[in-house]
Amino acid sequence: MKQFEELISGNKPVLVDFFATWCGPCRVISPILEDLKKKVEDKAIVVKVDVDEEEDLSLKYNVQSVPTLMIFKNGELLWRESGIRQAHLLEQILEKYY
Repeated sequence: MKQFEELISGNKPVLVDFFATWCGPCRVISPILEDLKKKVEDKAIVVKVDVDEEEDLSLKYNVQSVPTLMIFKNGELLWRESGIRQAHLLEQILEKYY
């Protein structure tokens, strides 16, 4: 949890994917996020958080469905949405926070 807090406190936007291994939509969005990670690697960070392994984080951020995507910067939650999004839409959303 401490490492997570340090990560989201940086001045680069951090896109967090709260997911579960048993979740079908999570498996669908996974390659989308991998591609996005490669595109934005110098400007943003993309990380995955398994809700079953990190229950404390899931509770802290009130994750009730997966996948739930959040963008943090300087420790502040800037954007949040649940469900699958297309890569270009996620890239456009992230660009707002560079």
